[in-house]
Amino acid sequence: MRVLSVVGARPQFVKLAPVASALATQAFEHVIVHTGQHYDAAMSEVFFANLDIPVPDVHLGVGSGSHGVQTGAMLAALDGVLGEHQPDWVLVYGDTNSTLAGAVSAVKLQLRIAHLEAGLRSFNRAMPEEHNRVLTDHAADLLLAPTTVAMKHLAAEGLAERSVLVGDVMTDVCLRVRDAVLDRPPPRPKGHPSGEYVVATIHRAENTDDPDRLRSIVDGLAALPVSVLLLVHPRLATRCRAFGIPLDRTGTALVPRAPLPYADMVATMIDAVGVVTDSGGLQKEAFLLGRPCTTLRAETEWTETLLDGWNVLAPDLDELERLVARPVPPGPRAVPYGDGHAAEAVVATLVERARGGSR
Repeated sequence: MRVLSVVGARPQFVKLAPVASALATQAFEHVIVHTGQHYDAAMSEVFFANLDIPVPDVHLGVGSGSHGVQTGAMLAALDGVLGEHQPDWVLVYGDTNSTLAGAVSAVKLQLRIAHLEAGLRSFNRAMPEEHNRVLTDHAADLLLAPTTVAMKHLAAEGLAERSVLVGDVMTDVCLRVRDAVLDRPPPRPKGHPSGEYVVATIHRAENTDDPDRLRSIVDGLAALPVSVLLLVHPRLATRCRAFGIPLDRTGTALVPRAPLPYADMVATMIDAVGVVTDSGGLQKEAFLLGRPCTTLRAETEWTETLLDGWNVLAPDLDELERLVARPVPPGPRAVPYGDGHAAEAVVATLVERARGGSR
């Protein structure tokens, strides 16, 4: 069996790691195509090295651009790649422009598509990611869902027959890396003891494209009574430069630095007192690692993280200081994301459904 994975952004590299490992144990042919959507080394190459992912077989080098330009460039390049390799499955991950481009290209070439992390819904059609995930789900032949909530969303859209509950592959990675870094000193802010800072990331369009909104977020983080290790996504850096919003603010809570390799990120979240983010993946990782998360959005795809107050939505920023200071919720956490063996279920499902023949 030949599987062709299309990836291009940090969360996809994390999801790819356990899938690539599971495919390797079965000696299946696995072609990895990196679109180049994330082209910064800290957001791309470092993840392949640190998560033991095979070097991509194809690198499209698309780089940045508007959604239409970026997706179109990927489509133009993918047609030839998919036509050359003729995989049994085109496997796309998550909800980025790389996800949609891989799905559309495969549809046009009548190749079978499997969508990993299918069924997530924010129900906010202003989010580009929501369009990407909905369109990909309806184009795909096989929907690999991470949770029972995702399965319900797919059933409500008439996609139940194509859907399989496999669990969440990011859980596979997060739990494995957590166990590996428990004794590793994290790269915490200089002079800040363990448990006396929060980790923050901001990158989504609704928070970065409006200068007033972005300035309010950065000002709010800088005013917190606890240190904030702000991991600066390339999009955030670009928007702050364009809008004249400084990130280096001596004497404030803000401690900006470049994004961390995944293992260092996990170690840092374990060491921190909490997380502030607009990232879907980081909300879930905070939940898995037992750290309270404050999400600067009005909705989340990962509704399970809201259970018992582990994750709280804070779209208007008024309650940011109070929410960041809240304690760890009492009692045990739920286990909605599987047992850490989702990648094995993904591969088993690909094998089983491949027996059904061509698209």
